[in-house]
Amino acid sequence: MTAPDDMSTATTDGADTKPGETRQRARRPVPLHKVHRPSLTDIAVEQIRRMIVRGHVQPGARIGEPEICEALGISRTPVREAIKLLAAEGLVELRRNRNPVVSLIDARELAHLFEVESGIESLGARLAARRMTTADIRRLEALQVRMERHRTRRELEDYFDINQQIHRLVVAGAKNPVLIETHDWLLGRLERARFMALSAEGRWEQSVMEHREILAALKAGDAENAGILFAKHVERTGAIVAQTATTKAARGSVVQEQPDDDLETRSQAN
Repeated sequence: MTAPDDMSTATTDGADTKPGETRQRARRPVPLHKVHRPSLTDIAVEQIRRMIVRGHVQPGARIGEPEICEALGISRTPVREAIKLLAAEGLVELRRNRNPVVSLIDARELAHLFEVESGIESLGARLAARRMTTADIRRLEALQVRMERHRTRRELEDYFDINQQIHRLVVAGAKNPVLIETHDWLLGRLERARFMALSAEGRWEQSVMEHREILAALKAGDAENAGILFAKHVERTGAIVAQTATTKAARGSVVQEQPDDDLETRSQAN
């Protein structure tokens, strides 16, 4: 009998196996998934977003496409697409026949966004306390350790990156795709404001303590307390952002366009 060419179709019952022959097992096709490679647009979005969120460019600053293209070594098409996507996130303001600018901070809109985030993350924490796996908790504990290490070293940007991961992991622990998708969109809209809040005096240390309490509630499976703690955490952040935005508005640093500090200048400097 001729052996099959494809091992995945080999017999497994041994009916036709002669004495001394090795019995062949059927092989199941290995499930393969395409590896996602970031496009040039994705790269441009991430680079420009990071500059805006981290405050390297201020609200009202112009965004010069040619300078960004030169700095990133890419053509104008992905840069233009990136700017459109950032405009949808509320970070960039598109202007007809004029250069786009970094969006001004709207304190009233932020209040509404934080109100919604408080509700979403509170719900996420309550569900996560019931649904997170042991592996999820261990990962959360590891992130907490890393975040506190960055706090000790005063590495604000690294601290913030881990902080964002923790917020996403808690909501992901709810195992609710609709909630996760909504939260991802909302967290993107609030990223700049949340980073600004951590820059406020005393908020960094306070945030670490709040995260410790949330982690303890999740580990204990205390859904009610986890939801309450997360809601208060977000509300405190929102209050600090509102206060900071009000202070900056009074100084003119939020609502006034600053042509001398724009993405053109930053791109040339880099």
